[in-house]
Amino acid sequence: MGQRMFVAVVPPESVRDDLTDFLEPRSRGALGASALRWIDREQWHITLAFFESVPDHRIDELAERLASAAQRRTPFDVALAGAGAFPSAARASVLWLGVTTGHIVDSGTLDALPSLATNARAAGSVVGAAPDGKSFHPHLTVARPARPIEATKWLRILDTYRSPTWTVDSIELVASYLGEGAHRRPRYETVGSLPLGGMP
Repeated sequence: MGQRMFVAVVPPESVRDDLTDFLEPRSRGALGASALRWIDREQWHITLAFFESVPDHRIDELAERLASAAQRRTPFDVALAGAGAFPSAARASVLWLGVTTGHIVDSGTLDALPSLATNARAAGSVVGAAPDGKSFHPHLTVARPARPIEATKWLRILDTYRSPTWTVDSIELVASYLGEGAHRRPRYETVGSLPLGGMP
């Protein structure tokens, strides 16, 4: 048996509060909001790697490898800004906010998220958990339409948002249980919070 898992950056409560304040009045009935399934704030995250099946007996090893990779990275600042849709605005099945780096701490800051994603995917491959193979595009999913929609109006609204900047100082290893959450959505369980290394 294997476990569905992902590695992610999770925004702090202060950022989730700010995004909730922005989305709540806009998600109540206007502009066809009822056609959107809004993601619960407790499930907001930026996926670094997704594994369809991690062998049960190698989850601890995966966590150890991720912890080692995280220790080699220094904390860095990010914010949520910009908006987009997968696969396209014309037939959107996912609406998301983009991720931008905050203040440039060092020359590696711009590469920090892609580097973490590469490390996380490599750790999964070593323990026999093949990553999903999609190219890395940092984003935070905010809504999934019940069916594909033309989303230009929503993207214009979401594009006006910018979150407070926060410091990423850890990554999370999360188990995903399909259909076990509210409204038959996935239930997430954090297996480990893995701190990044100290500032130089």
